[in-house]
Amino acid sequence: MPAAPPALSGLGLFTVLLAAALPLIDFFIVNVALPTMGKDLHASEAVLELVVAGYGVAYAALLVLGGRLGDLFGRRRLFLGGMAAFGLTSLACGLAPDAWSLVAARVAQGASAAAMLPQVLATIQAATSGPRRAKAMGLYGATAGLSMVAGQILGGVLVAADIAGTGWRSVFLVNVPVVIVGLVLAARAVPETRSQHPERVDGPGTVLLAVSLLALLAPLTEGRAAGWPLWTWLSLAAFPGVAAAFYAVERRADRQGRTPLVPPSLLALTSLRRGLVMIVPFSIGFSGFMFVIAVALQRGAGLGPVPAGLSLAPMAVVFFFVSLAGPRLVTRWGTRVVTAGAVVQAVGVGLMALAAWRAWPDLGFGELLPGAAVAGAGQALQLPIIFRIILSEVPPARAGVGSGVMITTQQSSLALGVATLGTLFLSLVPGMGMRDALVTTLLVQLAGVALTGLLSLRLPRTIG
Repeated sequence: MPAAPPALSGLGLFTVLLAAALPLIDFFIVNVALPTMGKDLHASEAVLELVVAGYGVAYAALLVLGGRLGDLFGRRRLFLGGMAAFGLTSLACGLAPDAWSLVAARVAQGASAAAMLPQVLATIQAATSGPRRAKAMGLYGATAGLSMVAGQILGGVLVAADIAGTGWRSVFLVNVPVVIVGLVLAARAVPETRSQHPERVDGPGTVLLAVSLLALLAPLTEGRAAGWPLWTWLSLAAFPGVAAAFYAVERRADRQGRTPLVPPSLLALTSLRRGLVMIVPFSIGFSGFMFVIAVALQRGAGLGPVPAGLSLAPMAVVFFFVSLAGPRLVTRWGTRVVTAGAVVQAVGVGLMALAAWRAWPDLGFGELLPGAAVAGAGQALQLPIIFRIILSEVPPARAGVGSGVMITTQQSSLALGVATLGTLFLSLVPGMGMRDALVTTLLVQLAGVALTGLLSLRLPRTIG
């Protein structure tokens, strides 16, 4: 008889959720700090966008590899190593003497996050079951959504506080004591789990996935600021070919009985496949909105970093409390809760677009409050539940691969949202003005919310 898998205690769950919050907070925390960074480091807009893109691309490209290494060498070991590296690279970001040093440190920070984060979901999958797993997954989804909003709020507060004269550097240095606490807790409370039949690393798949993500995300992120040079168009043209080569290599490895980086056979799971498709428009809209609203409130409405960040506080608070009710709602109503969430989110985004149209340039906390609160409720009825759906049929032996695929899809879509909606907004501003550009971008996001709602109708009615 195989030994029973180790159980994840309450303290262990708190520790892995703390680790899950860090990379997502760091993706968004720089949005409100970018103007201060640019001024202090004399950095161009293109280099500042690399501060965001370098982290996002390294993070997304290496996530599935991080999940595979956890399956192979032990998830607790990779978790501790990734968290320690995340603390060190955060310190390097906070001490960066110039813009290019900051870009390099951010790339390393993204790689560290890719080693740490897949172990969170894989540990939850392997060390919990039944109602405890459902509760843990609900808390993970709540943590993820709250972190994405809280990162922007925290960034504004830290920059304005200028703790010990650190200015923007505090948004990175704050990670260091959190990581130290996390390492102490993890050493005590996170159990070791690994796949019973680990596979060796898929080298060709890893390289092709990284190249395909780089070919898509780098030109979309850098193109507008750099003036769309030839390399951006060549990179975009190469993306379909590289992506096709990646799929062909993975399918051949799967047919030969090996375990590729992203097994096509895993996509045969209906819940995983349809949930992944939903994650894309949701995450594009979420990250694009967070970037655009930060720019609009600071550059257009003239708010400082703290008022700009706090304008989204209603979204964070409502998201947290509504997400806690998600498991009970799903038990009663099934996955139609996700469809209802898309409708509620659409109402919230519409209210924010109306507020921007009517109140500009006097747009702030009070004007955004109704729309932000309603949108936060709608998002809370979607994101945590979609996470549960995606991983509901993934066997524990493939927990690392499954969680890596899910987070890679989410992270790539977050980076794509900043690149596409952010580029759209900044391109419209010179011709339309800040108000009309903001309203237009919000309406585009509204179309994405409608797509998410339609896709949710294809989800399995119940979660296994």
